[in-house]
Parts: sequence; structure tokens; C-alpha cells
Amino acid sequence: MTQAELQEQANKPAHAPGHGATKWQDYFTFNTDHKVIGIQYLVAAFFFFFVGGILATIIRVELATPASDFVSPENYNRIFTMHGTIMIFLWVVPAGTGAFANYLIPLMIGAKDMAFPKLNAVAFWMNAVGGILLLTSFFVGPAEAGWTSYPPLSTIASKAGEAIWILSILIAGTSSILGGLNIGVTILKMRVPGMSLNQMPLFCWSMLATTALQLLATPVLAAALILLSFDLLAGTTFFNPTGGGDPVVYQHMFWFYSHPAVYIMILPFFGAISEVIPVHARKPIFGYRAIAYSSIAISFLGLLVWAHHMFTSGTPGWMRMFFMIASMIIAVPTGIKIFSWLATLWGGKLALESPMLFAMGFISVFVIGGITGVMVASVPFDIHVHDTYFIVAHLHYVLFGGSVLGLYAGFYHWFPKVTGRMYNETLGRMHFVLTFIGFNLTFMPMHELGLLGMNRRIAVYDPKFQALNELATIGAILMDTSIIPFIINVFWSLARGKKAGDNPWRALTLEWMTSSPPAIENFEGVPVLATGPYDYGMGDREYQTYVPLSNEREPALAAGPNSALRADPDPTVAVNPEDRQPKDKS
Repeated sequence: MTQAELQEQANKPAHAPGHGATKWQDYFTFNTDHKVIGIQYLVAAFFFFFVGGILATIIRVELATPASDFVSPENYNRIFTMHGTIMIFLWVVPAGTGAFANYLIPLMIGAKDMAFPKLNAVAFWMNAVGGILLLTSFFVGPAEAGWTSYPPLSTIASKAGEAIWILSILIAGTSSILGGLNIGVTILKMRVPGMSLNQMPLFCWSMLATTALQLLATPVLAAALILLSFDLLAGTTFFNPTGGGDPVVYQHMFWFYSHPAVYIMILPFFGAISEVIPVHARKPIFGYRAIAYSSIAISFLGLLVWAHHMFTSGTPGWMRMFFMIASMIIAVPTGIKIFSWLATLWGGKLALESPMLFAMGFISVFVIGGITGVMVASVPFDIHVHDTYFIVAHLHYVLFGGSVLGLYAGFYHWFPKVTGRMYNETLGRMHFVLTFIGFNLTFMPMHELGLLGMNRRIAVYDPKFQALNELATIGAILMDTSIIPFIINVFWSLARGKKAGDNPWRALTLEWMTSSPPAIENFEGVPVLATGPYDYGMGDREYQTYVPLSNEREPALAAGPNSALRADPDPTVAVNPEDRQPKDKS
């Protein structure tokens, strides 16, 4: 592309007038700006997180004593069903694939917006409608068959609540498919001229892998739920053995999506951790290609491990063996990421600010979740602990300890970019300490509960389990308390936080090369990279440069995964001394 073409592209308006947000009311409109949509996703996701968290607290208060003395067993079933559904489909998935991806990807690759802005807005509002619809089921009797909704239980429970549950998940799933399509096309087709795949930030690699799972696995869940709705409402027998159906077929279809869904939830935050650690350790990322390609490997292998959830469902021996081996193999690309992050930390100049604290907390608890994941991949052990609290502990160490801590790391890291203000570091550290201690106090005892034989999804249990359950309930209350400094921090910082400047972390990826918060069109022209995204400590390439479009030379490709584009600067163009920040963070 010639310089004239670059100039023409830069001056071409990407959207009609009125695009973007100039006042707070714009965030409640059908807005096609990817940044507005990202914030809409994030706020909506946190709203559902608070709802799901309230339900989780009710569960833990009920389980503080062996008797059913806080809520009835029927309401307990409804509460844990809605808790799981909300946390997965309306909190973690939209926060990663909706909020973070929408806001960051165009900025990271130098684009003005997503590939399909209107489709992007449609995807958000579909997700919001699906969530509100799910909450309305509380008024007619919510679903009570668990977030897996296995038949025949799901076909004999509350028909109205189950039907609303199915419809809401179908709407949210369609939103996920549309969002995944948009993200994939944006990454593959809209990178700044000259940026190859091997020069993208690792967050983009993670989202590319996530997109593949969204597009391949979500339609299978949609098909399963449509067939289930026919059994529920029309009296068909797709999953009813009395009419020739097979309920195990539903399990296969459900888990073909729902195990890859674990990676849909965790891969975006793998990418966020890969962005946070090198910035706050002031070191180039260790093993760029290994981390990038391991995301693709996780995406591929994630489609081959679904039946390890069904080792107790009468699966034949050869199938058990295949899925046991596949489930253990998928730990390899995950381990590659862990060791690469640790190698990046090793010898780095660590700044123990809130993003780094949450990133290191993420690594520590996710390793525990990964180890227990390998344990339950073994058929004999899985049969022993299946449907016990060991599985509850494993799931939460992966999804809360992994996804949510990763989300908080990314939230604090990009908060200055999104708002233009710095957060309060004291409150951020308080939030981390309370969350980390409360989380481990809640879920670590559940490993022991599971090994001792306490079943999950029950409101009444043997009194011998009470002490550990009381400990878990105390931890849950501590986790609830951790939200208080977080909320105070967000609102105080928005109102009175210190001005952040464009690049307070002295980071090298492109999103930090524009204003904070970014302009409506993101960049004033076509950005040209002067360094790689992780070239920390590389001498005169320590800082990214935003090369002006008046430069008559086209971008020239530099070799190496940690070298992005370099354009020779025009000697007649003066460099702003304020762009040369000191290398020593102290």
C-alpha cells in the first residue's frame, strides 16, 4: 500500500455522524463504536456477576449448617441452577469475548473499529435481552435442573422456567456466534498494514483461538437445546428412552460445547495475562510463538475432550481411554503458557501493582486447578470423585481463580486507557488480598469434602461435613467483602482519580499509542509500529513510536516475533521530548 493510499484510508471516516459516545446516555443506545460496546458488555457482565454472586452467597449460607434451614430444597435447586447459568453465560463469557475483545482488538491491531460494527451492536443487545429474559424466569419459577439441564430431569421440572432458560441460552449463544465471527474477521483482515500474525499482541492470538471454538462448538449446543425444547413442549422423544430416544446423546451434544466453553472463558484471560506480565516485569515475553501457537493447540484439543465429563455415563472402555489421554495431553499447551509466564517473571524488574498482583494470583490458583484437572482426567479417580465437591473445587479454581482473577488483572491494567484516570493502588491491593484469601478459604476445603464423599447439588448433608462447610462459608463472605473496595475504587477513580496520560505503564502495544481514553476513530491516521509489542529493554527500541503519516516511506517489515514494523522517521519532523519517557520506572 502506497503512502497516498494510507493517507486516503486515514482520512476516510469510518462511521456516520453520531457514532461513539459523547455523553453517558450514549451507553444506553444502539451504538456501533467498538469501545462503547466493550464498555456496555463489561457493565452488563458485572451486573450479572453481582446477581450470580448474591445467589452464590445464598448457597453458602444454606450450606453452613447440615439442615435445610435457610431456603427450601426446591428453591436451592433453582438457585444453584441460575447461579451456574448466570456466571457462565452472562458473566465470564461476555466479559472476555465481549468486553475485553471488543474494546481492545481494534486498538491493538491499528483498526478504526470492528469489521461489522452494526452486527457487533446487535450481538451485545441480544446478549442483554437473553440475560434479562433469564432473570424474568424468577417470576414464573426458574429452571431447576442444573446449568447442564440433563434430561429426563429437565423435561419433568418447571416447564415455563425451563423453556425460558432454553430460549435465553439460545439468544446468548447466537450473540456469542455473531461476536466470534466479527472478532475473527477483524483480526484476520483489518490489521495495520504490514503487521503479520506473528507480530500481533498475544491477546489477539488468544481471541483468534477463542473465536474458532465459538464458531465450531456453540451451534452444537444450540441444536441440543432446540431438540430438548421439542421434548419439553411438543412431546417428542429425542432424549426420552420410552420413545426410542437416548438421554446420553444430549450429554454428548451438551459437553461438545460446554467443555470447549471452559476455554472460551479462559483463553481471553490467558491473553490478558500475556499482556500484563511483560509490561509490569519490564521484560520481553518469553516464548512468543510458543504462547501464541499453544492457544491454537488448546482450541483444537478442546474439541476432543468432551466425553471426560461422561466417564460414569456408561461410556465404553475404548472411549474412556481415548478421552482420558486427550484430556491429559491438553495440559501440555497450558503448561507451556505457565512456564513461559514464569520465565518472563524470572529476573524481571517486577512492579507489584494491582495488575501484576492479580496476574501472579491467577498463575498460582490456576496451576492448582490444572493439577486437579489432570487428576479428574484419570478414569479411576474421576469415577471416585464424580458429582462430589471435588469437582466444584476444580471448576472454581479454573474459572473463578483463573478467569476472574485474570479479568481483574486486565481490568486494572487497562483501566487508565479506558477512563483516562489512574485507579487507587491501595484499594486495588486491598481488593486483591481479600479476593485471594477469600477464594482459597472458600474452595480449598471443597477438595477435602469431595474426597470424603460429600455430593454436590444437595442442600442437606451429613453433619460430619459441617466444619469444612462453615469454613467455606466464611471464605465466601470474605469474597463478598472484597467487592466493596473494588466498587469504591472504580467510582472514586472515575470522579477524582489522577490523570493517567496516554501511556502510564510505558507499554509497547498499539492501544497505548493513542489518547486515553481513545478518540472515536482510535488513531489520527494509520499507525505504524516502531517496535515489537514486547521489546522491553531493547536499547533505543524501548518505546513505541507513533510515526506520522507525513513520512514518505512505507512501513518495512522487521524480522523476528518480537520485532514489529519500523519506519525510518523523517529527519525533518521534530520529535516531541515528552514522548521520550525515562526508562527507569522508579
